[in-house]
Amino acid sequence: MQLALYAPGLGYYANASPKFGLLAASGSDFVTAPELSPTFGALLARQVRQALDATGTHEVWEFGAGSGALAAQLLAALGDRVRRYVIVDVSGSLRARQHERLAPWADRVEWLDRLPARIEGVVVGNEVLDAMPVQLLQRTGGVWHERGVALDAQGQFAWADRPTDLRPPVPIDGTHDYLTEIHPQAEGFLRTLAAHLARGVALLIDYGFPEGEYYHPQRHMGTLVCHRAHQVDSDPLADVGLKDLTAHVNFTGVALAAQDAGLEVLGYTSQGHFLINCGLQSELDALPQAQRAQAAKLVMEHEMGELFKVLAVGTAGVEGELMGFSSGDRTHRL
Repeated sequence: MQLALYAPGLGYYANASPKFGLLAASGSDFVTAPELSPTFGALLARQVRQALDATGTHEVWEFGAGSGALAAQLLAALGDRVRRYVIVDVSGSLRARQHERLAPWADRVEWLDRLPARIEGVVVGNEVLDAMPVQLLQRTGGVWHERGVALDAQGQFAWADRPTDLRPPVPIDGTHDYLTEIHPQAEGFLRTLAAHLARGVALLIDYGFPEGEYYHPQRHMGTLVCHRAHQVDSDPLADVGLKDLTAHVNFTGVALAAQDAGLEVLGYTSQGHFLINCGLQSELDALPQAQRAQAAKLVMEHEMGELFKVLAVGTAGVEGELMGFSSGDRTHRL
C-alpha cells in the first residue's frame, strides 16, 4: 500500500494525474468535502478559530492538504487570526498544485518535510488517516494469517497469506472466514503528533467506525477499497499506482493511541452533527439554491453526514467545550 500510493514517480499520490473533483469527466477519481462545497471549510474555520482561542495559539498545521482547497477556505475565513499556515504533505505533485492555489497567502503558508520539536496551534487532517497503509489479517479455517503481496508464476501481483501472531484488537465472534485491517501507521502517527504537540488541538475528519462496529462479525470482507473515476472497486492488485487505495479508520484505535501518548480526547461525532453544531444553517441560508443542495450533502446521512466522523484530541488545559461537539457527542461509543 505504501508503494502503491507513494513510490516516487509511480505511486498514486506521487504522479501528476488529476485526483480531486466533482465528476469523472474532469479526470478526477473522487471528491472530498472541500471540493464538494466551500461551506465545509467555512464551518470548520469556526471550530479552528475557537480552538485557536482556547489554546492561545496562532498557527494551523494541515497534514495531507490535497488540492489546497481546504487550506484556501480556512485561510480566507480566518484572515489575520492565523499568522502561520504549515502544510505537511508527502506528495510533490500535490505540493505544486497547493503552491499555485495558495499564492494569495504566500506570506503565511509554508511547507515542511518533517516535524519540528514543538508544535503549537491547531492541527487539521481531512481524509489523511484513511490513506495510511494498513496490514491485512485473514482468518481462514480458524487460523489467522497476515495477507501480503507476492508474484505469481506469470510475474503478476497475487495475494499471499502467512500464519501470524497478529490479531485484531478485539476478538471476532464466530468461526467463519474473516478479512479485516489493523492500523499501526495511523496509530503511530497519533503517537508522533502527541510527542510534538506542545499546546493545541488536532481535528481529524475521515470515514470510519468505532472499534465495535469496525470489527463486527458481519464485516467479514474488510474495508480496503480503491477509487478511480468516481467508481469503487475491491482489487488493489490491478492498475497499481493508477487509483486510490484506502481503508476506513478505526477511530477507537486512533483515540486510544492519542490518549496513551498523553493527549486528551475532546470530542467524537459524525460530520453531520459537527457541521450543524458549527452553524450550518446560517451558512445554508446565505447560499443560492444550487450551492445549498451541494452543501447539504455534507450532512445528509446517505452522503457524507454519517459515514464521516470528526475526532478532536488535544493537550491538557484546553478551555471550554469545542462547539463542534456541543450536541451529539459520541465519545462514549469509542
